[in-house]
Amino acid sequence: MIPMISWVLEGAIRVRRGVEKLLFPALLRGVRGLTLQGGVVVKGWPLLDIAPGASVELGDAVTLNSRNRGYHANLFGPVKFYAERGATIRIGARTRIHGSCLHAIERITVGERCLIAGNVQIFDGHGHELSFPDVRRRGDTKGPAAPVTIGDDVWIGLNAIILPGVTIGDGSVVAAGSVVTKDVPPRVVVGGNPARIIADYSETGPAVA
Repeated sequence: MIPMISWVLEGAIRVRRGVEKLLFPALLRGVRGLTLQGGVVVKGWPLLDIAPGASVELGDAVTLNSRNRGYHANLFGPVKFYAERGATIRIGARTRIHGSCLHAIERITVGERCLIAGNVQIFDGHGHELSFPDVRRRGDTKGPAAPVTIGDDVWIGLNAIILPGVTIGDGSVVAAGSVVTKDVPPRVVVGGNPARIIADYSETGPAVA
């Protein structure tokens, strides 16, 4: 009996994935403020919070994975794009995003062929002002924004946080759990909180810091 139930469940999963593969890209094309430059791979439905006047642009063959099954780590939630009024989020071709949140007040740009692992948080605004000395008004403030730019071929590891105003150079790697507070040059590995360079591949060979 149990093997039969397992077989039925596996069959249902395969059918669901087939439906997702055909239906979800078509549904995305109907989302207000979302533009697809080509095909898209959708695994599980993403959370799309796109305000009037905001835009999210996906390059060709972008992958949006919100499905825990088949992913090597636990995803805490679906892929989330939160673009406030007038904001822009641009994702380059063949970039893969797994269960991560991109929240733009102004602009977030991600290059081509990037790997954004599960539960990454990318913000271009702090949410609230420091409000010193009048801290009682902090909850009523919006706070400043500064664009985030991520180059081509960047790999951002699990649970990393990218803070406002940061630029990450082409080919660089952000280690899992890192908090990136300042610009990262091309072809280096950064890690820690705050993230610092732990290996440099910008020359012919790696030089460990």
